[in-house]
This record gives sequence, structure tokens and C-alpha cells, in this order.
Amino acid sequence: MAQSKHAAIERSVFLMIVLTLLTVSVGGLVEIVPLFFQKSTTSPIDQKGNELAVKPYDPVRLVGRDIYIREGCYNCHSQMIRPFRAETERYGHYSVAGESIYDHPFQWGSKRTGPDLARVGGRYSDEWHRVHLLNPRDVVPESNMPGYAWLDRPAKVDNIQDKMRALNKVGLHKYSDDEIAAAPEKVKGITEIEAVVAYLQGLGLALQNVR
Repeated sequence: MAQSKHAAIERSVFLMIVLTLLTVSVGGLVEIVPLFFQKSTTSPIDQKGNELAVKPYDPVRLVGRDIYIREGCYNCHSQMIRPFRAETERYGHYSVAGESIYDHPFQWGSKRTGPDLARVGGRYSDEWHRVHLLNPRDVVPESNMPGYAWLDRPAKVDNIQDKMRALNKVGLHKYSDDEIAAAPEKVKGITEIEAVVAYLQGLGLALQNVR
């Protein structure tokens, strides 16, 4: 009897599609739904004394993050270190969900034409990053990364307050009215390359003093 039912399912394209979708849906819900209720995946990681180690991007880094995404840097660089020895010895502590709580969109992934950037913050000087972005081969002769000479221009910052208000609505961001009001002055006169460097220099610092 069981064999005849199984054979009937295998002969019916419609039943196979429905049951496959049902199985995948149930399996996906079992895997995904609990993550919405775990503190480790829904809250910023904190340091000793409950001082938040991960905070919303300040206005300069927020501008830099958007330029980073605009230029498609994620096509060659991931920001996700896996919990394997080969990864952690090269890049540092493996990535945790609480680090990316304010990323919309998040920059995790598996594509690595270039190295992972999850822990690049503080590894090089601002000037190194500047030269590397303008002409990578000046500091890494074997690099196949293209240069981004056009980043040495004023950044578009007139919409910074709108960005911060929008992030308050879609994420866990808690930009205060005072922070939003002060944002234009903080980004006044910055260039795109300065903003991108500021963004990169903040990556991966959160776990240094985490409890």
C-alpha cells in the first residue's frame, strides 16, 4: 500500500511539486524562525559593563558604507569569516550575527576574489587605504583590483538626514533627533574616498573587548 502511494506521488508532477515545496517550507521555518527570538542574532554584541560594542554607523561611515555598496565592492570581498582554523588564523575571530545588526543590506557572503574585509579595521593606516583605493598596485604589486581614482571627489551628503531617518524606520537604529540634526556638519566637505576609508577602518573592531 505504501509503495503504491509512493509510486503515485512519483508519477504525479503536481504532487511532487506540492510536497517538495511543503517539505522545503517546513524545513526552512524550523531553521529560520528561532533566529528571530535569539538574542545573539537580534541584538548588538556588547562589551563588559554592557557598553554596546556595535553601534549604528556615524554619518561619515554611513556615507562610506553606501559608496562601498554603490561601487560593488561586495562582488569581490565578503565580510564573513567562517569558524574554521584556516579562516580565523588568517582573518581573526569568526563573524557573529550581532556585528551586522545595523547593516542594511548585510555584507556577508562567500565571494572572495579579494580578501575578506570583516577584520580590516585598524590593520592599515588611512593613507595606505587611500593609496590602495586610488591605485592598488602601488601597495600590493600583484593585486588585480581596479583603481577607483574617481573617489577623490566631494561626497554627496545632502541626503544624510533622510538616510538616518529611513534607517530608524527599517532597523534597530536609534539615531536621536540631535544626532540627525548634527549630521550635515559632521560630513561637510568630506570626499568619497575619505568616507570609504572611515567605513573600512571601523570594520571588525567590535569583538576586541567583548565579554
